[in-house]
Amino acid sequence: MDHFEYRGRTLFCEDVPVPEIAEQYGTPVYVYSTATLLRHLKEIQTAFAAASPIICYSIKANGNVSIARLMGEHGAGYDVTSGGEFYKALRAGPKGAKIVFAGVGKTDAEIEYALTNDVYLFDVESEEELHAIGAVARRMGRKAAVALRVNPDLPPKTHVKTDTSVKGVKFGLDIETVLEVAAKVVDHPGLTVAGLHMHLGSPILKAEPYKLGCDKAVQLIAALRKQGHPLTVLNMGGGFGIHYRKQEALPAGAFADVILPAVKETGCQLVLEPGRFIVGNAGVLVSRVLFNKETGGKRYVIQDAAMNDLIRPTLYDSFHRIWPVTPSPDVPVRPDDYEVAIPGTIPQDVVGPVCESGDFLAKGRHLPPLKRGDLLAVFSAGAYAMSMASNYNARCRAAEVLVTGGTHRLIRRRETHADLVACEEDCLTGTAGAQ
Repeated sequence: MDHFEYRGRTLFCEDVPVPEIAEQYGTPVYVYSTATLLRHLKEIQTAFAAASPIICYSIKANGNVSIARLMGEHGAGYDVTSGGEFYKALRAGPKGAKIVFAGVGKTDAEIEYALTNDVYLFDVESEEELHAIGAVARRMGRKAAVALRVNPDLPPKTHVKTDTSVKGVKFGLDIETVLEVAAKVVDHPGLTVAGLHMHLGSPILKAEPYKLGCDKAVQLIAALRKQGHPLTVLNMGGGFGIHYRKQEALPAGAFADVILPAVKETGCQLVLEPGRFIVGNAGVLVSRVLFNKETGGKRYVIQDAAMNDLIRPTLYDSFHRIWPVTPSPDVPVRPDDYEVAIPGTIPQDVVGPVCESGDFLAKGRHLPPLKRGDLLAVFSAGAYAMSMASNYNARCRAAEVLVTGGTHRLIRRRETHADLVACEEDCLTGTAGAQ
């Protein structure tokens, strides 16, 4: 459930009319619901409560510090994939929050930074990385806790670009060789193999892959312990799907049903790394129609949000529901199905100002006739929208607004043209230092 609803014929975020936000902050603008964020975090906490899980909010899904801070204030730690995300997690707090560091390409500087700041666990993706972490930790007089990320070689589950547990991807250690790799670091002075990590990809709409993965994890944990590794952590990652089209996603309890038995059998501390599940349906991208165009037998709605604001449709062929913020009386207030011909609508491509044919948010979407100045809402834009945004075509990244009940506040200001050249002008004036 999200807290975006139409009252009369106007879209509200919680108790705030969306046109009010667009008027005050301009468009395009990302609008987030506090109630939805906390509802989804609580759903996971409740579903997995029997295991007293460590829930590490995935910064990569949406790294706004205000949102990350909200997660920390309500019991979450953080999952990070770079030194920059680690920095954001530290800024978000609270002090002592557990941080898990994932990612296939950690630099020595990032490893040292994480150890200096008491990282809870490194998710290790390759044998060379394992030894690099050990070497840095030993040089610092520390012992790094690591979880070996294993690729369980499961059947395809999601889009090819986001499926991380099929053979031949860059993520994780092959299940056939993980024990061989682990045997080489028994009693390593700089390493403690404390856990097993198994992130399967995202978004996953069925529980069966987690059941298959957990079955393999139970066997591997027993084998690693037999080698002499003191495994105490089972990290099952994130990847739980959300409602992009209709009500296609499973509740957190469905995933808990297949993961909790493995946690109980192994006696491990459960770690989860949800991002999309928490923030995906907690945000909308609001844009304003600029022009209409008809050419080659197709109709185009040109509006001021572009692929640099939401790259998922062109990168992953993804579907996002799109509907007017104030729909006209001759169309449904909120359709049950956005993928069929809706009375009062015509098929239109929703495109942006970027100079690319790939700049679209939807193709052939059934929408009512729209006029210059109308507002559109792109739903399920809380995850992997702003976090993947860019300045392509020298476009300023949009503002972000957080709504709580009947109030709203700016949590990231809109960029200015001066922001676009600030790092370059520092070099022209000689004020930039070497990095």
